Amino acid sequence: MSTQPEPAEDTADAVDTEPGAPGTAQEAERDGAMDGIPSADAETAEEPRAPEPDDAGAEASAGEIAGAGEPPAAEDAQPGGEAGDGAGAAGEGTAAQMSEAEAELAAQRLERERIERRKAEKQQRIDSGAKLSGTAAELLAAVRAVESGEKPAATVFGEPRPAPRRPAPEPVRRPQPAPAEPAAVPAGPAPESVQAVRRVLTQGGAPETLAPQTAALLGEAAEESLRADPWQLLRVAGVRPEQADGFARALLGAECGPDDERRGRAIAVWLLEQAALTGHTALELPRLTAALAQRGVPDPDAAVQSTLAEGEALVFQDALEETGARPGTVDAGTEGTDEAEERPVRVLVGLERYALAEESLADGLARLVNSVPKQDGAAEDWERAAASAQGSAADLIRAVAGHGLVLHTGGEASLAEPAALLRAARGLGLRAWAAAHGPLGRDRFAALPADRPAARPDSPAPDGTPVVTLAGLLAGAEGPGRDADGALDLDLLVVLDAPQVDVETGALLAESLPDGARLVLAGDPGVLWSVGPGRVFADLLAARICPQIASRRPDPGPLGELVSGIGIGELSQVEAPGKEVVIVPVRDAGEAVHRTVQLVADSVPRAIGVPAEETQVITPGHGGAAGTRALNAALKERLNPGPGRFGGFDPGDRVVHSPVPGRTLPGRVVRADADGLHLSCAGETVVVPKERVERTVRHGWALTAHQAVGGRWPAVVVVLPGDAAQALSRPWVYTAFGRAARHLSVVHGVDQALPRAVAEVQAKPRTTRLPALLAPQVPVSG
Repeated sequence: MSTQPEPAEDTADAVDTEPGAPGTAQEAERDGAMDGIPSADAETAEEPRAPEPDDAGAEASAGEIAGAGEPPAAEDAQPGGEAGDGAGAAGEGTAAQMSEAEAELAAQRLERERIERRKAEKQQRIDSGAKLSGTAAELLAAVRAVESGEKPAATVFGEPRPAPRRPAPEPVRRPQPAPAEPAAVPAGPAPESVQAVRRVLTQGGAPETLAPQTAALLGEAAEESLRADPWQLLRVAGVRPEQADGFARALLGAECGPDDERRGRAIAVWLLEQAALTGHTALELPRLTAALAQRGVPDPDAAVQSTLAEGEALVFQDALEETGARPGTVDAGTEGTDEAEERPVRVLVGLERYALAEESLADGLARLVNSVPKQDGAAEDWERAAASAQGSAADLIRAVAGHGLVLHTGGEASLAEPAALLRAARGLGLRAWAAAHGPLGRDRFAALPADRPAARPDSPAPDGTPVVTLAGLLAGAEGPGRDADGALDLDLLVVLDAPQVDVETGALLAESLPDGARLVLAGDPGVLWSVGPGRVFADLLAARICPQIASRRPDPGPLGELVSGIGIGELSQVEAPGKEVVIVPVRDAGEAVHRTVQLVADSVPRAIGVPAEETQVITPGHGGAAGTRALNAALKERLNPGPGRFGGFDPGDRVVHSPVPGRTLPGRVVRADADGLHLSCAGETVVVPKERVERTVRHGWALTAHQAVGGRWPAVVVVLPGDAAQALSRPWVYTAFGRAARHLSVVHGVDQALPRAVAEVQAKPRTTRLPALLAPQVPVSG
């Protein structure tokens, strides 16, 4: 892309005079420590660690963008960038009523228990048929011995230990809906237990603020558990190995050593948890042992073996993909031969929580693919509905007519096709619903123009658009609810923003669908992946187990042309006669903040006609001199000044509420009282207890790209400080720039890092097992 914008008379008013192109930067950071061990607040506990932008800015002249005026870009810390943004810690004080988030968590907890009971019936976790040797073979033999109740071989585990106890098999049960307002809310840890933990933490030099979380995680015997194994403190979100080591030395004295078996196990589990925060559902064995060695574990193999023996992790082997074949498939010419038996495999280690979720997801998807959809409407009616649609919407309707699982890909304009499918299905009498990632996506889909025709011209139109949020649907707070068997009471479900579905949400969704239902996963494959572990949509696209309908509707205008080019790795020049794309060069982070405030408060409203309330700022991370905190502080001072008398907030403040990791609810502060902070989020009143405000509520004038996924605003200002160059990637740029509907301003300080990122930096890979789990269950779609 080579654009030479006209020099602006005043950079602050560049919107008024200077059309141009875009830019980017990095996201996701973890905050500070408290005297050796960080206070495990939401930012420390859940946000992945990444360098925070500093004040060093790339040089850019006032009259042109360095490097021929190419749009700037930046990379959101792709996996888990917002994993814990505002997430509440376990063991918070008792609330008067169960919130929507708690209801959702309760539903997920019930589903996980059901999955565990069902998986307990499986006697063999590891596929056989491939030959292993050395450590890998010993690990597999050890796990088989543990699962069968035998003692593991002494050569594998230093000392024999009893096999982990597993729940007795029970009949498979569908998940039951979580009550909206239960009679009682589970109480937090007992005050005496918290006090006992506080004494142990003080003795070990750890912050007392960790006591509620630690007591909730370790239960009533938390004090005894910590004294017996101080490294269990590493289970508390935000605590790092070196901090747990210091705590252990203070409690154990001379008995503490780097070769302690308890230390090796704790660090192995911690590494697997960190991998999950960055999107992996498991780690390859060599990678795990190498990471253990880097953390100062003298015998990484023994640490992994001990972790497996104690049942704190599981080991798997997956056949590696051969040229022209999917994982788990055997070429017909080699089936049954020594060559087939010698096929290479990879040994993976993962936490049971994600392993069971991924297996349950694979089972549920295979059930959809292999089952015959419920016959609602004659084939002629489906064909009539398809014929009345236009373009790829007709292809989508035909695919859904005969298949239980369909994938649909496309940009913003392609949303019209799922909308046409819903109208057609409802016209045929199906109970059809759409579910979006969040309220922004839900409201955007509901606002689509209702251009018909429907499947049957004489059929009445449904009242309103049947669209809900995915979290609300699964929790029973929105949508059709569940039937007597606990399944969702619907025939067709279209999941929008499908790239944001992680393995646990996907498993709950797949298990919640009734027999004969149809599922459509729709989304833009170019955006950032889910905050939680897994890459469900991308794995399914690669597996090719079901029909895939690619939309042929391009996003219109200069913005659509720009974003489409980014999606294929090209940052090309676009004509922007209506100032649809404008670049504002800056020299450093301080200037970036100053220019951003001027754009939002003055230039964009005056030149574009979009008020500040409808303009969204997107920046790579929360910390640093041009992160969300600095930008929100500056924007609040300009747009809604006040003393922040309610925990840093004032009535009228623009905020985002994150009741659970990965969920972002935009809203405004209404008031505060003894019950907590009252917010208006997507037209609904949300009360955040005062003890959770600091952890779950942020100002919302400026967001990260992960927080903005699923949303779209009339005007967007993307801020790219110069120190974000190392974090730039194509998915981040694509996501951030794609949030603008009418106007995009880019506060540019990253020089040539933008075009390099768009052309060369792909999404960071994630290790998942879903393709290998699906391969033996589902034939490849033609």
